[in-house]
Amino acid sequence: MGNVPRLPGRAEHHWLWQEEAACRELGSRLFFHHAGEPGQDRERRDAAAKEVCALCPVQRDCLRHALKVGEPFGVWGGLSERERRRLAATKAERSALTSTA
Repeated sequence: MGNVPRLPGRAEHHWLWQEEAACRELGSRLFFHHAGEPGQDRERRDAAAKEVCALCPVQRDCLRHALKVGEPFGVWGGLSERERRRLAATKAERSALTSTA
């Protein structure tokens, strides 16, 4: 058996924000596209998902999580995967500029 006292302990406090999420009971269909989803359908679905996010009390926590783990799919914290990639790239550019100055 491993050295139990050295284990980090429970980590559920990292996920408690999810209990307050507006999407908690909605399922994943609204937030994740399916293979072959036409562009206009995807745009409408993403817009509907973002409407849920806009009213969510933990939107920032959700977005922070998605950015931290590099979530590659779905609408998280009100941003699509493309929007999160753009945001991450912009932050990386700013960071690179400030570290060379």
